[in-house]
Amino acid sequence: MTATAAPALTDEQLDAFGSELDAIRERVLADLGARDADYIRGVIRAQRGLEVAGRGLLFLGFLPPAWLGGVAALSLSKILDNMEIGHNVMHGQYDWMEDPALSGTSFEWDSACPSEQWRHSHNYMHHTHTNIVGRDRDIGYGVLRMSEEQRWHPYYLGNPVYAVVLALLFQWGVALHDLEVEQLRTGRASLADRRELLRGIWRKGGRQVLKDYVLFPALAGPGAPQVLAGNAAANVVRNVWSFMIIFCGHFPDGTQEFSLEETAEESRGQWYRRQLLGSANLTGGKLFHVLSGNLSHQIEHHLFPDLPAHRYGEIAVEVKGICARYGIAYNSGPLPRQFGTVVRKIARLALPSRPRGEATPPAVEVARPEPALALAG
Repeated sequence: MTATAAPALTDEQLDAFGSELDAIRERVLADLGARDADYIRGVIRAQRGLEVAGRGLLFLGFLPPAWLGGVAALSLSKILDNMEIGHNVMHGQYDWMEDPALSGTSFEWDSACPSEQWRHSHNYMHHTHTNIVGRDRDIGYGVLRMSEEQRWHPYYLGNPVYAVVLALLFQWGVALHDLEVEQLRTGRASLADRRELLRGIWRKGGRQVLKDYVLFPALAGPGAPQVLAGNAAANVVRNVWSFMIIFCGHFPDGTQEFSLEETAEESRGQWYRRQLLGSANLTGGKLFHVLSGNLSHQIEHHLFPDLPAHRYGEIAVEVKGICARYGIAYNSGPLPRQFGTVVRKIARLALPSRPRGEATPPAVEVARPEPALALAG
């Protein structure tokens, strides 16, 4: 169902709401063990097997079925690496295992975005300031107009075009995210201010380009064009899938935005409430949830970003029940419906939101505070 405005809750109710959610988190943390370790290691084995199979089949790319099979396997490998492994490991979901290969602070993924930059722009900025206009830079990624509170400019007439380009090149959009390109475009920052970030992107992005578009094609000899095309196709499939899952978790009808003023000095319960109202879930089967990195349970992920994501489906039943008791709508629906409302929002916000002549609110500038621990841990 689609979320609607949440009822006003007293401070006591919000404290009780937060305590119930805290209890879920503490119970799951106490239960972590072999089941969770076996799960993530099994996913890693599957991802590596798919990568080997995909790259091997692409070397036989002169046979169309082999090329298509190679693209499919390599796409699935990249999706698992980014969504169910990289994203979740870098949230520290498996730090309790004390396995250096699964350390949230050092894990590196198959993406153009350096992991240390992702941990700042995503783990800290986005998860701490979820849907706070002017603070959460995931609202539009500095490229799109995704909120009525973003001042309209003729630039946004291209909103649908920018969205398509962002979807096709999503790993590069994520890589450039921390640069705050809109600040560079308006002159509020210079390239010199972003020198270290640019160096990191250059190093990591360069390695990705070298691997997918130089090294593996060169190893294929005469089959280099087929391998290069297959690698590019797999990257596009991964990019578009990631874009769809992430945007459906944050921007479908019913998700809410918040101001800096109304989120100042939040209690634990208020923070939980904002995370819930700013997120949306996707319904589907087990394979769908795995391929989404369990971000199909975006609500539970925003409530408990440091819990192993494969647990979210079980937690969701309890979270939904708690929401029902407190009268808070639980936004969930199938991918086609949720993505349809996202597309509609992108198109609608390409146009001015207010009648001509009505005062326009001042532009929102995004603050860049020093990193600190998010409330979710």
